[in-house]
Amino acid sequence: MKYPIGMQSFDQIREEGFVYVDKTDMVYQLATQGKIYFLSRPRRFGKSLLISTLENYFLGRKELFQGLAIDRLEQEWLTYPVFHVDFNGKVFTSPTELAQTLETIVATGEDKYGKSPHATTLGDRLAYVFEQAHAQTGRRVVMLVDEYDKPLLDVLGTHIPSPVVEGEIQTLEDYNRELLKGFYSVFKLADKHLRFVLLTGVTKFSQISVFSGFNQPADISMDNRYEALCGITEKELYSVFAEPIRKLAATYKVDETEMKQMLKQHYDGYHFSDNLLDIYNPFSLLNCFSSCSMRDFWFASGTPTYLVHLLKHFKQNINELIKDYHFPEEFIDYKADVEQPLPMIFQSGYLTIKEADPLTGSYLLDFPNKEVQRGFVTLIASSYLDTRTHSLSNWMLRSIRQLQQGKIQEFGEALTAFLADIPYAMRRKDSERERERYFQYTFFLLLRMLSCFTVYIEKEQSQGRVDCIVKVLDYVYIFEFKLDGSAQEALRQIEEKGYARPYAADPRKLFRIGVNFSSETGTISEFEVE
Repeated sequence: MKYPIGMQSFDQIREEGFVYVDKTDMVYQLATQGKIYFLSRPRRFGKSLLISTLENYFLGRKELFQGLAIDRLEQEWLTYPVFHVDFNGKVFTSPTELAQTLETIVATGEDKYGKSPHATTLGDRLAYVFEQAHAQTGRRVVMLVDEYDKPLLDVLGTHIPSPVVEGEIQTLEDYNRELLKGFYSVFKLADKHLRFVLLTGVTKFSQISVFSGFNQPADISMDNRYEALCGITEKELYSVFAEPIRKLAATYKVDETEMKQMLKQHYDGYHFSDNLLDIYNPFSLLNCFSSCSMRDFWFASGTPTYLVHLLKHFKQNINELIKDYHFPEEFIDYKADVEQPLPMIFQSGYLTIKEADPLTGSYLLDFPNKEVQRGFVTLIASSYLDTRTHSLSNWMLRSIRQLQQGKIQEFGEALTAFLADIPYAMRRKDSERERERYFQYTFFLLLRMLSCFTVYIEKEQSQGRVDCIVKVLDYVYIFEFKLDGSAQEALRQIEEKGYARPYAADPRKLFRIGVNFSSETGTISEFEVE
């Protein structure tokens, strides 16, 4: 089986025999039941392949679709004038990059269909091109825009000066936004000449919208009909990739049922509507099958610079984001506010919908899977604790082995040393409440990185709330924390509140751990185990 890793060309995939998960029934539905669409999906989730598939469909290349679902649905296979705009291959941090790119797009269209003697703005010039394309071919225009938001994301929060300072256009971000507004205004100017429009991207901008120049597109990002348009469903996984699953199971010396569960925990968990259909990460799956190895492929492929910038200003406890329900307006539209980065974190694929409450119309958000949880929390922790990601990774690997083997005292010693190495400026807090919050959140971040274990933070029980419970194959660890108190006090609370009672019949060995943090030293002063 040939895996199209990094390939975005539908025609190349089909012509050269790479595996293709058939989405063409939804492509046909999309193309025949609407006109102007917007789709948001995380990076490396198949948006570019979708654009390429639509391009070949509207070019009438029937031979590429033989044997696929659309082959039974489409009868005419007409050829339309197609304009494919791809912002994905460029970096827009140069003051002139976007202006030159848009000029090239418009000028190329003018070379093919003619140039208006009167139009001067980008929108007017492109509208004339669309009018001429319609007149000369007898068919309306198809416009496909891949990663429409990249010219904004590349300069988001960078404060690079604008090449033209005029009014509110002070930064390159402002300048690029105004250029895009003018460019996209063509969809209103040339509406009668348009057959189909699709814009894809990571982020749906709201307050800084580039869509103000034309009627809002139909946002299908959370539409039940198109939730599986990008990504791989469980049904598709088991039917298309049965052979590589068997091969992977043999490599890891587990049966196929256990292998499927491992794949689900590591790469599944994305939900793009309240229907909660499980969607697997296609980039990670293809890499996993190709290398016959389960690694964090998607997260390792890079963290977007815009997200790194936002996380530098991130002040909110990540635990608060994943414990509560949120209304859609809180995470659907990005509002250019670094103090409220939830929409960007959600749309970038680091959080996803886990439950829907039809009564209130709200949603519970959480990490989609182990790959994303471990990588994202490590990123947050390295920023919050002002330490190197390499140091965090080393601590995490040691901690996993220690907890797996029941070496809880060694775990305590390693944790104490790690906390002691955190710069004093990072832990200095002005109030007792802030000091307590710092230690709680620090421990939460560190334990969240151990995604191969079951970890409960502030787990509610009948007589109280346990600070932390960690479950591994042979052991259960119950942690209770104190700040400037004593480990014995923490152990007494475990006993008096009956925190261990639910595990009385559990065959695993149970450890009760009392931990006392010292606000003076910034690390653990007492670590006692029963």
